[in-house]
Amino acid sequence: MSNPAVPPRSLAEALRARDDDSLATLLRARPDLITPVPTDLTQLATRAGTRASVVRALERLDLFALRTAEALAVAADPAPYAELERLLTGDAGDAAVSAALPRSLGTLREQALVWGDDDRLRLVRTARELLAPSPQHPSPTGLGPTVQEATAGMSPGRVQEIVTAAGLGSTHDAVSAVASLTALFTDRKRMAALLADLPEESRAVLSRLVWGPPYGQVTSEPAAHLRRLLDLGLLVPTAPGTVVLPREVALHLRGGRAHREVEPLPPAVEPAATHRPQVVDATAAGQAYTALATVEELLKDWDEGGPAVLRAGGLSVRDLKRTAVALNVSEPVAAFWVELAYAAGLLASDGEADERYAATPAHDEWLEQPPARRWARLAEAWLTATRTSGLVGGRDAKDRTLSALGPGLDRGAAPEVRHRVLTLLAGLPEGASPSAESVLARLRWERPQRREEDLRSRLAEWTLKEAELLGVTGRGALSGHGRALLGATAPRTRDAVSRDAVSRGAGDERHGQALPGTTAPRTPDAVSRGAEDERHGQALPGTTAPKTPDAVSQGPGDKLPVHHRPAPVAEPLSPAEQATASAAAARLLAPLLPEPLDHVLLQADLTAVAPGPLRRPLAEVLDVLADVESKGGATVYRFTPGSVRRALDAGQSASDLHAFLAAHSRTPVPQPLTYLIDDVARRHGHLRVGAASSYVRCDDDALLNEILADKRAAGLRLRRLAPTVLAAQADPASLLEGLRAMGFAPAAESAEGDVLITRAHAHRTPPRSAPEPVPDGPPVPDATLLAAAIRAVRAGDLASTTPRKQGNRPPLSTGELPRTGAAETLATMQAAVLTGEALWIGYVNAEGAASQRVIAPVRVEGGFVTAYDHTADEVRTYPLHRITGVAELAGD
Repeated sequence: MSNPAVPPRSLAEALRARDDDSLATLLRARPDLITPVPTDLTQLATRAGTRASVVRALERLDLFALRTAEALAVAADPAPYAELERLLTGDAGDAAVSAALPRSLGTLREQALVWGDDDRLRLVRTARELLAPSPQHPSPTGLGPTVQEATAGMSPGRVQEIVTAAGLGSTHDAVSAVASLTALFTDRKRMAALLADLPEESRAVLSRLVWGPPYGQVTSEPAAHLRRLLDLGLLVPTAPGTVVLPREVALHLRGGRAHREVEPLPPAVEPAATHRPQVVDATAAGQAYTALATVEELLKDWDEGGPAVLRAGGLSVRDLKRTAVALNVSEPVAAFWVELAYAAGLLASDGEADERYAATPAHDEWLEQPPARRWARLAEAWLTATRTSGLVGGRDAKDRTLSALGPGLDRGAAPEVRHRVLTLLAGLPEGASPSAESVLARLRWERPQRREEDLRSRLAEWTLKEAELLGVTGRGALSGHGRALLGATAPRTRDAVSRDAVSRGAGDERHGQALPGTTAPRTPDAVSRGAEDERHGQALPGTTAPKTPDAVSQGPGDKLPVHHRPAPVAEPLSPAEQATASAAAARLLAPLLPEPLDHVLLQADLTAVAPGPLRRPLAEVLDVLADVESKGGATVYRFTPGSVRRALDAGQSASDLHAFLAAHSRTPVPQPLTYLIDDVARRHGHLRVGAASSYVRCDDDALLNEILADKRAAGLRLRRLAPTVLAAQADPASLLEGLRAMGFAPAAESAEGDVLITRAHAHRTPPRSAPEPVPDGPPVPDATLLAAAIRAVRAGDLASTTPRKQGNRPPLSTGELPRTGAAETLATMQAAVLTGEALWIGYVNAEGAASQRVIAPVRVEGGFVTAYDHTADEVRTYPLHRITGVAELAGD
């Protein structure tokens, strides 16, 4: 450990001074640092300073923490806390910024982007390179280079001319001249007097450059007001025709502020509409029931084998349109349901030569579960899936169309965005719905540096729409079972809810219906955060415009109350925690869903009305016996000769159908329906069709004569073989269809003369697992992995930093493994067993990987050493022939 009284000289020393909890926080925030586990803290510090790791860490900062890092990038290196505060608050000061600065600076320290004490704050070198101003990469602050940097290529004579023009005494060298000029530009009183003597046109030029970009273009013969600025060094040439506003001048004109807007607190997500929680829960439950019915209908439509799989994978545009028509939804919504069923493992490709999509065996198990459990499985799959249906119809990097169920739809940020959007909704009062704009502003504040910011905003918009479709939200507000799905199970009453800002939910396409006879559960609360940024300025008046476009930094700028101070963003749950939360959501949803009915209402117009969801056996028989005419709160079925014949073909008899309807109707069976069933049954099977090419057999030769005389039978090419038999050139299936089109009710028969019962053949894929989410970077390590990694890093650091007894050997360089002969290694081990001293060893495992360890030998025998390994924090046995060498540690 470093001496806490001595300031750290490097990031490695700063990390060495941290306790285990602080290191665990760092590794949890930046999990890429332990993939793989570093050998010691020096390697950890090196990895924390690599460009890829720093970029990723900067992308996960909120807006104010990023503003703090940007201010440090333009401050002195190292910078005292007071200088950083002045850059963020300006000369006038800002109480809100000053109050929020310790938190943002703590975040930067916590993530090892800043190190050092308050009087010597240092931004990690890579972060400074990424955020500091340069001609190639303008700073988000809009500031340019310092006077020293801007005049680096200027001749000493020219520097002396500027010093003289500014009224400063000439110096003997350019370095002292630049220092004198810098002192002038940073002196508020002298600088104000200098600017006051400038003409109005010159001050106008400076005002156009002050907020950036700081570069402008001038002609070879600049106007007098521009020449005055050049003579005083207020503009410095950087290339032919290009000038820059030095950083010190810009800061004076800005009143000492590095940013135009800082936004220390996240914008509030305020309610635009508020509904009774019972209404929200009932609406969400109605939509949840609709979601289950839609997925069931989709899989039923694909029960005998769905659309073909494209050669490149996925669903064709034509098949997606057909699916949308079958589900009576738009194509984007159809893509959502198809992707949801795929994410839940309910459908997949069958893998056959003629590959098609079909339901999986898991679909049959899913159908047997209670409705609430089925919904929870869909909701959990949606919340954790990385596949994004909103991308369907777009283009990939190679300008190929992205298709539903096809490749290229995975976006690693999708689960995080979905979870965050719902968490923001959970932080609102019960029944309150936010506007999409306020949610997007909050998310932009939380992640302003994201490279795929546009995708992140679209993911948030899609989340609001999909949550409404799925029944996680109702009327734009998070439902009780939606809160439970997030793991936010602590209940609260509406009276206890603070009057935070909230706003109304957008993106809802269609709402579910409130279900009669249900009550809403009490709903819990959660957390919040988010908003946006921008930068850059414009060119000189009367000159050529610079390359960088204009922009204005924005943000609400309102002072937010204390309860809006950003809380830590809630992380998505682990798989085990999510399973528990899903079960809790199912329990809350179950009483809100209607109980399946065991009856229908038969009507005289040959229809049956199902006033709610039907029990599965009743629904399956009714789907065969009748055609669905309309859906909604109640489903209307219509009986037709074709539907009755379909039931008879499936093996039902007329008496079976009469008994079924009488048992399941709350109204008397209408006489027209009884006549329809008897009439179709009387004619059903009177004609028999079999395979010769095919034939028609009937005991009534008059009926066969009628068929032969019918002109519609010409295409079947029938001829009489016997008084009761007709032969046809068509196959049996075509013959059946042809005779049915003529108004007859033939039945197919087997080679033995028995009537064939025709039932739909359910096509299933082999067992398939749901698609695995594609992570957005390394996963966050759990507590066990963190403890093991920190223990290994500490032990490796102890081995690399503890002084060793060198004897007559030259000192080892950092990271070099000890090298000793076999005899010396054995003797040192045996001596350590007697003295109880710890040793530093080099070890090569069976895979050839070398490592260094600190061990306390306990026993040496049979070519093995048994020792307590400080790296692994356990007793282990090592073969002596794999130990490259040993060194004694000095002191304890």
